[in-house]
Amino acid sequence: MEATNNITISSCCDDNKGLLEYARKSTPPPFLLKTYMLIEDPATDNVISWNGDGTGFVVWQPAEFARDLLPTLFKHSNFSSFVRQLNTYGFRKVATSRWEFCNQMFRKGEKDLLCKIRRRKAWANRQQAATAAATQQESHDEDQRSSSSTSSLSEYNTLRDENKRLKKENGNLSSELVSMKRKCKELLDLVTKYANMDNDDDDDDDDDEDDDDHEINNNQRGPLIVKLFGVRFEVDEGERERKRKRES
Repeated sequence: MEATNNITISSCCDDNKGLLEYARKSTPPPFLLKTYMLIEDPATDNVISWNGDGTGFVVWQPAEFARDLLPTLFKHSNFSSFVRQLNTYGFRKVATSRWEFCNQMFRKGEKDLLCKIRRRKAWANRQQAATAAATQQESHDEDQRSSSSTSSLSEYNTLRDENKRLKKENGNLSSELVSMKRKCKELLDLVTKYANMDNDDDDDDDDDEDDDDHEINNNQRGPLIVKLFGVRFEVDEGERERKRKRES
């Protein structure tokens, strides 16, 4: 009786193992299923899509793919890690000028073939390992270029904003300079208009007035010399003559 029970238990265990093995083989690996879903989505065709004949797929924009799409399904944004996963499932990089990958069982419109793709064994040949290492290095270089590009863009934006600020300040200073020149000219015209230009008497004593702001020199007949803010100006003789006529 005991022997019969043992045989029955053993048979049940074997059946369960068989069911688990069947379920495992009939269910695609989550990584492959998620990748297939990304490629099939027409909204992401500008970033990742099938190649021309549907026997592989192309990651057109690795930086955008890592930044925007990977986190939505794989919980990370590392393009190199994604490439390593592809290598473990037997994908090959088939183009040197772009990120194009192929696997005989990974084809457009044949989703049922995903169940036949399994992870590679540890005894994969050395050539495959070398190819995987080269692909990983390329993906690492791509990550570096992407990071460098982002840093350069940030520096460019900073310099552009600083340049705009300096241009604005320069414009303000130019406006202030023009305003100050205009005010200085108006002040000089005012001093010239109301300055004492009566130098008719040659026998009069010299009358010099010197202060911090202006100095009028009437030592002798001739052009009137006005000193304003330390700068000497000669008043037009015609203006003096016209003023004398008006006063007379």
